[in-house]
Amino acid sequence: MMLQSVTESFAKVIHGLKVGHLTDRVIQRSKRMVLDALGVGLLGTSTEVFHRASGYSKIHSMDFDDTWHPATHPSGAVLPVLMALSEALPPSPKYSGLDLLLAFNVGIEVQGRLLRFSKEAYDIPKRFHPPSVVGTLGSAAAASKFFGLSVTECQEALAIAVSHAGAPMANAATQTKPLHVGNAARHGLEAAFLAMLGLQGNKRVLDLETGFGAFYTNYSPKVLPDLDSHTWLLEKQDVAFKRFPAHLATHWVADTAASMRRHLVTDKSPLPIDRIERIVLRIPDVQYVNRPFPKSEHEARHSFQYVACAMLLDGVITVPAFHKCQINRPQVRELLGKVELEHPRDNLPNFNTLYCEMSVALKDGSIFTERSDTFYGHWRKPLSQKDLQEKFRTNSCRTLSCHAVERLIEIVENLEDLEDCSVLTTLLKETSPPKIASKSI
Repeated sequence: MMLQSVTESFAKVIHGLKVGHLTDRVIQRSKRMVLDALGVGLLGTSTEVFHRASGYSKIHSMDFDDTWHPATHPSGAVLPVLMALSEALPPSPKYSGLDLLLAFNVGIEVQGRLLRFSKEAYDIPKRFHPPSVVGTLGSAAAASKFFGLSVTECQEALAIAVSHAGAPMANAATQTKPLHVGNAARHGLEAAFLAMLGLQGNKRVLDLETGFGAFYTNYSPKVLPDLDSHTWLLEKQDVAFKRFPAHLATHWVADTAASMRRHLVTDKSPLPIDRIERIVLRIPDVQYVNRPFPKSEHEARHSFQYVACAMLLDGVITVPAFHKCQINRPQVRELLGKVELEHPRDNLPNFNTLYCEMSVALKDGSIFTERSDTFYGHWRKPLSQKDLQEKFRTNSCRTLSCHAVERLIEIVENLEDLEDCSVLTTLLKETSPPKIASKSI
């Protein structure tokens, strides 16, 4: 008797999971992910990246999407595929909100399971951008579930998707990075289509170091538990929702800087830059987020130094904080010149354990120190439903009508009761009327 391969076990789980396997907690958490991803995607339509590559990079173009552990952005490669399919497929049979939630969670689950096959994946990535790797297979899995593919077809879809996966971290903090997530969605969907057409790949692609193992060192895949003992990873661990569009590690820095500002600023007076001798950030050694003098909005989103200075100066970080005019303010450049980084040995590049400690030394000899171990929005300290909805309103109100915004919140809140999920795409086309002399974000 032949032992079941890892790849076959994934295919069986993708094919076999049913609506009845969804738990209340998984439904509630995934609905929050859907709402957040929709809002971030709508905001992304305003960016230069989107206009340069419309249709590929909508959700990730501002680095504002949800983050999981081991590190990846789980929703961005999955939800656009399901939204597109719910609109493009024939109206009969109808795909319900529960159908969408099931396929969405299958795509999320596959990503989480794959990331647990290597210790390397638990740290902030150095070689491959995770959404371009596991996101491609998550997209393929979600599309396969939505299409109702057979076990064999699911297995082939995964094999095909592996050959589409992967993008280097060298393109982080550039306009190309958002394409990683958009391409993951596109390539995963394409893999499912090709599997339906009979295209074949290596049926053990997840088992082999020369297969999916090529993306991770110390690759050690394991057969998934059978459906009778299946437990969703999202049941065990929530995702992080960002409050501003930048690399997740910078959120610890922002949290620390906000606390530090209370030592330096009284009432509404400006930050006394001339009194500051130096600023020390004790953070993990993550080179692609070490950008002392960022020149573009994408570099600023990946700069420990910039986020620290922006929060110290303004007391808040919003979408416009990353515009070029804000980055190039003389006060910002002066403050950036005072920032130094230290990398304590116990501060590892891991979203589950990292911390930020900040010390500010003043010219009069005073030294203040603050530390953040968990920021508001992390899975250990989740955004409230009210704040998540407010983030959605802020992100979507420039694109959608007020009616569509509120209706989407209501529908996603009750997504498991929706009979036809194509209603979502209908509302996404209900744009707001143009505003006279409005400023672009």
